[in-house]
Amino acid sequence: MGKRRRVAERRNSKRPAMVGGMIAVVVGGAGIGVYALYGGGAAADDTSAAAAKKPAVKTGPLSATEVTTAARSFLTAWQQGKVTQAAAVTDDPAAATALLTGYTKDARITGATLTAGTPAGDKVPFAVKGTVTFKKTSKPVAYDSALTVVRRAEDGKPLVDWHPSVVHPALADGDRLVTGEAGDPPVKALDRDGGELTAKTYPSLGTVLDGLREKYGKKAGGTAGVELRVERGKASKAKKSSDKTLLELSKGTPGTVKTTLSPSLQAAAEKQVASRARASVVVTRASTGEILAVANSNPNFNTAFQGSLAPGSTMKVITSSLLIEKDLASADKTHPCPKFFSYGGWKFQNDDKFEIKGGTFKASFARSCNTAFISQAGKLDDDSLTKQAQQVFGLSLNNWAIGVPTFDGAVPVQSAAQKAAELIGQGGVRMNPLNMASVAATVRSGSFHQPYLVAPSVDDRTLAKAARTMSAKTVSQLRELMNYTARYGTAAEAMSGLGPDYGAKTGSAEVDGQKEANGWFTAYRGDLAAAGVVQQGGHGSESAGPIVAALLKAGG
Repeated sequence: MGKRRRVAERRNSKRPAMVGGMIAVVVGGAGIGVYALYGGGAAADDTSAAAAKKPAVKTGPLSATEVTTAARSFLTAWQQGKVTQAAAVTDDPAAATALLTGYTKDARITGATLTAGTPAGDKVPFAVKGTVTFKKTSKPVAYDSALTVVRRAEDGKPLVDWHPSVVHPALADGDRLVTGEAGDPPVKALDRDGGELTAKTYPSLGTVLDGLREKYGKKAGGTAGVELRVERGKASKAKKSSDKTLLELSKGTPGTVKTTLSPSLQAAAEKQVASRARASVVVTRASTGEILAVANSNPNFNTAFQGSLAPGSTMKVITSSLLIEKDLASADKTHPCPKFFSYGGWKFQNDDKFEIKGGTFKASFARSCNTAFISQAGKLDDDSLTKQAQQVFGLSLNNWAIGVPTFDGAVPVQSAAQKAAELIGQGGVRMNPLNMASVAATVRSGSFHQPYLVAPSVDDRTLAKAARTMSAKTVSQLRELMNYTARYGTAAEAMSGLGPDYGAKTGSAEVDGQKEANGWFTAYRGDLAAAGVVQQGGHGSESAGPIVAALLKAGG
């Protein structure tokens, strides 16, 4: 169902809280009081002819009274254990009933107290405090959540816009809260030097540690404790999201898992992404595939490993390898770079409509000329780019086994304009920093080495392999292209002082609904390869570039 967000006027009046049963609602500064839902009232006494007519459906923005009334009706009923009544105040009673019932039955949370905060338009924040009990063990639980009030189209009634995150912000569709013996024993994750990795020291590693526990909790020899956790549903599992521990009632005995992470590079990566919103970065060892660092500005989702974003012009590394292999381009040969090029009914252009007259393919790559690639679309089969990504770079096969969940890139077969768009990292192409760091590593090492966080010898995993390798000639030209870009092209400023054994490619990916493009940067220096993205960061040379370059420098 669609979402209708309305801005409501604010009220500063306050109502006293009412306590009933084992739960209480504490009034915040927005005037959200608590009352039971009763029928009747002034409207019920109106017996006029006008009242007998079918009332007009109310439309327009929600008033402050409508927002606070719907919110307090829902919160009061929920806290008093009146699940059916609470669910009736939502726009999805069936889903709300199931999750609210499980709140006490499965999550075993009792004695809940909700504290309503100050509404912001149609959104009402609230704090939750309660007690989690399993057998003879109890612990307090506290967290913040929020609800949004919307107007139902058919009758104009204000209702809570139902999402699982209303019950707990960590819940997505299909997820549930469960308290019991942990499904997986805890793990003690170690860096490559034997030091312990914790989310407190490295905030970006929270999702990684969850993944390690799910994969190695039992294999590492630990014993499970008791916990309140988010148990993922089908939709979340399809996105490779791991179960999440919210509260430990009793600790289990952890097993030990050693990773490939470098403590110094991980610390540096954490520092780099902390300075920018929505930034993600990965550093690998090109010759082996070992992952040395992974960090995200958002600690709640591992965009670096699981993101699915258009990579923009960083995709031109793969496209260039294809064009070189098919003799459609060569680093030092003249190559067209017009202002515009039309293909499949679309008119493509370069940034600021620039053109390079009589320039080489190397010059077009270094300046990131879109039309230099689009102009070759008609000479390629619909599946040419897909095969190149899969067979040479090991992407888009969904078979990487790094030790935690990943998205392994997508390069779907496309035709006409979409095929052309994929050549420059738009259309249906989707990648993340792990994928693009691997692309740079493949160029640097000359062949694909599947990235990994935990050595395959730990659990006898089989790492993904590429079907073929590029010729020495193709590899040499790719390195020449990336080196030239790092020296004199769009990556020169970020990569300044890191040469001579280096290469890079910048990228900017347009996203519908965003004012700013996502900024991408992939590069190698010596045996290190790295890639990063800053969502809504604009040009990759200015946003992701400095992050990646700083880590390549920190790696020595």
